[in-house]
Amino acid sequence: MHGKRVTMGVLAAGLAMSALAGGAPDFGPNVHIFDPSTPGMQQRIDEIYAAQQPNHFGPRRDAILLKPGIYQDLRLPVGFYTQVLGLGARPDDVHVIGDLRSTAFLDSDNATQNFWRGAENFAITPTLGIGDNTMQWAVSQAIPFRRMHVRGNIRLNQNKGWASGGWFSDVLVDGQVNSATQQQWISRNSQWSSWTGSNWNMVFVGVQGEPAGEFPTPGQRYTKVAQVPVVREKPWLFIDAKGGYAVRVPALKRDSAGISWAKGAFTPGKTLTIDKFFIARPGDTAAKLNAQLAAGKHLLFTPGEYLLTETLRIRRAGTVVLGIGFPTLRSDKGQPLVKTADVDGLTVSGLFLDAGKQDSGVLMEVGPAAAKKRHQADPIVLHDLFFRIGGAAAGRVDTALRINAHDTVVDHTWIWRADHGEGVGWTSNPSAHGLWVNGEDVTIYGLFVEHFQKEQVVWQGNGGRVYFYQSEIPYDPPTQSQWTSATGRGHAAYKVADTVTRHEAWGLGAYSVFLKPDVVLDRAFEVPQVPGVRLHHMITVCLVDKGSIEHVVNDQGDAARCKGGSNTATLKDYP
Repeated sequence: MHGKRVTMGVLAAGLAMSALAGGAPDFGPNVHIFDPSTPGMQQRIDEIYAAQQPNHFGPRRDAILLKPGIYQDLRLPVGFYTQVLGLGARPDDVHVIGDLRSTAFLDSDNATQNFWRGAENFAITPTLGIGDNTMQWAVSQAIPFRRMHVRGNIRLNQNKGWASGGWFSDVLVDGQVNSATQQQWISRNSQWSSWTGSNWNMVFVGVQGEPAGEFPTPGQRYTKVAQVPVVREKPWLFIDAKGGYAVRVPALKRDSAGISWAKGAFTPGKTLTIDKFFIARPGDTAAKLNAQLAAGKHLLFTPGEYLLTETLRIRRAGTVVLGIGFPTLRSDKGQPLVKTADVDGLTVSGLFLDAGKQDSGVLMEVGPAAAKKRHQADPIVLHDLFFRIGGAAAGRVDTALRINAHDTVVDHTWIWRADHGEGVGWTSNPSAHGLWVNGEDVTIYGLFVEHFQKEQVVWQGNGGRVYFYQSEIPYDPPTQSQWTSATGRGHAAYKVADTVTRHEAWGLGAYSVFLKPDVVLDRAFEVPQVPGVRLHHMITVCLVDKGSIEHVVNDQGDAARCKGGSNTATLKDYP
């Protein structure tokens, strides 16, 4: 009876809000808005999926927006560059009874290339799922799953096929999460009845219902941190009580656990009406966008590709830049795509940054090189920022993301030098580093950085904290001599500078897939040997029959070798 009362209450609220809602702003042709009575809705969703499921590197982008209400027997298959977003104030305001599904892109149920898709801010009862009231979410990198209520179970792979990483935040699962063959996963501020499954690196931060067992026990490689020290949840687009479109910007929270909307709460924060935003559409110039920012507008990027001829400059404190449907920024003029000032309270969320033909030095820079201000009370926060060098076309950049501003919080990022697609090769998509941190007290949840030609991550600022790190080192060094650093063979996947005295990280994995013979990495992680620098729960894995990772951190830890030893090595703590 209790469940029925909640459902009817949500329905009544959703219908009331739908009745109030007027016309939507002009979000352009790539934003598809539905309500439960929209004719032909299933056919339109299926058409989007038919176009996007094979669209690995194509230009199309889509956002599916669901108005409040109950969607009976609706199937939501999600392909590349597709985001499904509920328009409720709370996740349960939009209730899909049917299926939400990510299907493996490769043969043999292999989901290791299921990138760039997401679902946020609605409830799903998977009556049309894979059986046993279970939905299938077979995914890998760059898959934001936020503010979701799964009224049943969820499985994170397909049949017995591999999957390779993903993200939960502010998620409630009434039943079981089965990670199955998932290689790694991070969950933040979430809750479920039970979790089963472990492979290499499963990290839980501020989670209620975390599994028993602990790293490095096989089958129990779990890293558990009781509270999230500091975060501001990602903003979301919704229809407010007056029927207008608005963006909710959650408040900063400290030492938190569990979901922000427990017991039907409206996540604490502030609401910005849509008139405070400039709604960007493909074809808008950087000059136009910068003029809107300078005039005090926030930015809402709609899906599509944006070719910028000057750098997007975010200078005013408190500015919100929010993308829906994986809007993709690119410049072929050798200019950074985004630069921010050293100011309080910026929020940059949901952008895809693609490297261009000329090296711009950096794709995104947070704070200028001389950033000095402290932002503990109101930090800059980045959510779901995805970087790509090569893959769709040849691209190059020295460093993808550079963080200079102190106290910055990063909440999920995948920084990827492409290993497949167009324009891929040692000289075709050159890029030295994925992430470079100069700021102090920078905190990152869900850091995925892969295939860069030197250190994947360089950390020079004091006080850094990382919760979950995943990295495949480059596949394609031609010879050892062309891939050797000052400290030995290869370049570390994660390097903390010798000048750093305070740094801590939890749940770190580095994997090798060398394609040329006689190439090895001496150490996956390099950090100074000082009391204030500590790493917890590290794993290295050799995935093909060439090369090896000889040590886990500095000269500690066993080798991960595909020949002549174990292909997996673990180290619980350093020092």
